Amino acid sequence: MKFAARPATVPGPLPEWDPEWSRLVTVDAVDGARTFHVLDTLPALRARGLEPTGTILALHGNPTWSYLWRGIAAASLADTDGRIWRVIAPDQLEMGHSERLAHDALPTTHGSGYRRIAERVSDVDAVMRALLADTADAAGAQPHPVVTLGHDWGGIVSLTWAARNRDVVDGVISLNTGVHLSEGTPLPSPLRAALSGPVLPMATVLTDGFLRTTLSLGQGPLRAEIKDAFRSPYLTADERSGIGAFVADIPARPGHPSYDELQQLAEDIAGIDVPSLLVWGPKDPVFVEHFLRDLRHRLPHADVHRVEKASHLVSEDADVAGVVLRWLRQQFPREAVPALGDADVAVDDDPAPMIFEALDARRDDASVASVDMTRTPPQAITWRQLTAVSDGIARGLQRLGLQRGDRVSLLVTPGNDLTAVLYGVLKAGGVAVVADSGLGPAGMTRAIRASDPQWIIGLRPGLALARAAGWPGRRISVYALNPIERAALGVETSVTELSRTPDHDPISHPGLTDDAVILFTSGSTGPAKGVRYTHARLGALARTLREQFNVHEETGWAAGFAPFALLGPGLGISSVTPDMSVTKPRTLTAAALADAILAGASTMVFASPAAYTNVQATAGELTAEQRASFEGIELVLSAGAPVPLQLLDALAALFPNAEIRSPYGMTEGLLLTDINREGVTAAEEQSRDHGVCVGRPVPRVRFAVAPLDAAGVPGDELLTDDAATDVLGEFVVSAPHIKAGYDRLWDMDASSKRDDLDGLIWHRTNDIGHIDPEGRIWIEGRVQHVLTPASGPLGPGGIEAVVDTVPQVYRSAVVGVGPTGTQSVVVVVEPRSGVRMTSGLAPMELADAIRAAVAEHYPHDIAAVLVSTAFPTDIRHNSKIDRTRLAVWADAVLRGGRVGTP
Repeated sequence: MKFAARPATVPGPLPEWDPEWSRLVTVDAVDGARTFHVLDTLPALRARGLEPTGTILALHGNPTWSYLWRGIAAASLADTDGRIWRVIAPDQLEMGHSERLAHDALPTTHGSGYRRIAERVSDVDAVMRALLADTADAAGAQPHPVVTLGHDWGGIVSLTWAARNRDVVDGVISLNTGVHLSEGTPLPSPLRAALSGPVLPMATVLTDGFLRTTLSLGQGPLRAEIKDAFRSPYLTADERSGIGAFVADIPARPGHPSYDELQQLAEDIAGIDVPSLLVWGPKDPVFVEHFLRDLRHRLPHADVHRVEKASHLVSEDADVAGVVLRWLRQQFPREAVPALGDADVAVDDDPAPMIFEALDARRDDASVASVDMTRTPPQAITWRQLTAVSDGIARGLQRLGLQRGDRVSLLVTPGNDLTAVLYGVLKAGGVAVVADSGLGPAGMTRAIRASDPQWIIGLRPGLALARAAGWPGRRISVYALNPIERAALGVETSVTELSRTPDHDPISHPGLTDDAVILFTSGSTGPAKGVRYTHARLGALARTLREQFNVHEETGWAAGFAPFALLGPGLGISSVTPDMSVTKPRTLTAAALADAILAGASTMVFASPAAYTNVQATAGELTAEQRASFEGIELVLSAGAPVPLQLLDALAALFPNAEIRSPYGMTEGLLLTDINREGVTAAEEQSRDHGVCVGRPVPRVRFAVAPLDAAGVPGDELLTDDAATDVLGEFVVSAPHIKAGYDRLWDMDASSKRDDLDGLIWHRTNDIGHIDPEGRIWIEGRVQHVLTPASGPLGPGGIEAVVDTVPQVYRSAVVGVGPTGTQSVVVVVEPRSGVRMTSGLAPMELADAIRAAVAEHYPHDIAAVLVSTAFPTDIRHNSKIDRTRLAVWADAVLRGGRVGTP
């Protein structure tokens, strides 16, 4: 079959495409003069009277074309806050609207006459240098930054061009791509299928199957007109010949004509040392996690931003243009500004010790350090035993080859096993990845693949899930397994064996600035995010807890709250894990908590509101001895969600000699404020403030407020001290013990930081509220839950706190229905246990009672009161209400739709 040569063309009218961007460029290629169609925004810029102060060289892969970059082109023209970026995006030869060559046969793996990857790099060089001449100075140099951007095989080509033109390139960006496939690693199945024998020409040239398959690889289906635009240059077999040739040039194994060249390209790319960004869609079935891992190895300095739900066409699934431009603004500001590093997050003139130093300080202590009530019978270990076991694990891991900074996923349920493993990993310099089972199998898979651990330590269920899901990492079981189990689960050794490592090897400890742990958020506002803590941050957290709660050597706690169940040894106090599922708080009963207190002679109790609610509900089952154990508790702490006064009062009745306190924090900052029961009572009696009072900042924590605008969006200005009083806004905090950053979520990490106040980096909490004249923090909800009635932005928490006082109401959610700026205020309630109601419109008497209660505090009209017999909540705490889902449900109910379940 013969294919005729075709000249380059200019695309006709297309959605989201400006004809002003198109130009044809003829250059001297390796085989003579060739004409390329190029997306170039320079004419559009100059038509606006603008000259570029930066250039983005973007390159598509197969089977897309420069239409892929329409988003970055449009966004760059609209973004004039920083540098003015020119976008140059050529269609590769025989792709898009560039020139087609004449061929005598269909493409095959070893066929001739088609473009190979080395020639594509040369093509790009010729086009780029011709177009860069438009903005070069008299000496031929670029007076502004030049950054490459690539996707798919365009990522390989653009990275290679950057590596071989370091005198020109100032930064590199790559979307999903792959530059190296380890020997013995099979190609991804979609590529294997496309390369198999007669399938190659049939799928890629004779039909548009390969093209259609690629366009289906998205988070959601592309609009029909967008698909048509991508297909428009490839309507005939002649026009698709380049698609087949590109696939045929994939060097699957040694002996392929491009195999040696690709190996060299991979080596060249490893030499790139300019600022780099990798934006990745993890659902890509072609460029799977292996390729991202390889790129991070070759570009260890690169920033990484994962778009968890995105697939191969990541720029169609997410606002990649926004991520790219924000990254460019940070890396290449209009004027040079000093960078604020990790040490600038908060002033800490007296760094806290490593968290494992408190454990090591008691290495000769024969008293009980930890009791695991989840075992039958309960297991207690001493400080001496825990220190020896964690030392042995650390030595064993280092002897196996664990390097400082290696990530270790811990698939172990809370208890003595997890405690020993965690402190062993920390001592060895590993980074503990803690993704609890409360995220569910899908959530855990996303979390662990995102953190990409080099090691996995787990019990049988966790190891089986890791094997089935294909999670990365060398595997170690907690207990010794028989040979068949070891082989089936891919296990090398066990923690039991590691803990017996001889003690003559010194342990090489990490440094304060090294990462220590990655914790994951609950996933209540999207895919769970990895939160990085360094050893300095973790040590500062332990110090804050010790100081705030007067922790001393005789203190002991029963911890039913997952993040704190592991902190006992780091505080130098004995700890007890109650017989419960720590990731399911409502499984904690009063009897289980009492047994834990008795087993550890505990003086403190720490649990979530959901756990305490069940403790209160089951208190009638306590024996006399168990009830007496509650009388010995000196301090009761509740965290994980705001705690209503009614629950605090109930806890005071259960623990008559204890101070009841409710600290406020989040995964990104586990302790930020604190308040006791008396403080909550006083706050509610002394003021008419809205929301839930969570007290004052603890030492070394500073709060600021970013005021909300009319659309409910936090502004850029940060207010502190008197200027912040009674201003509704997003809380922004700074402290030595807040997160070091989000893990491999560059854009989210950058947007969560504010660095424009007092020379510190501030963390945006996403919580809204206000600070009262007494300096107390009042929480009124989350940024995404702000209502925008005509009277101005409104936090749901204030009205909810009032509604929750109505006798028939267990809990409530206030949501906005309607357009932004004119939303109606709708109250959704969940009835108390024993109160019989059906989902839908609330009974008239209940609605009247709620409206009357709200009217005493708020001027807002309540448009409707609805009942939902079950609220959607997060898995981890069973208490964070998914107001977004409730808002959608409420809107449907009020429109007369089926009530159903939110």
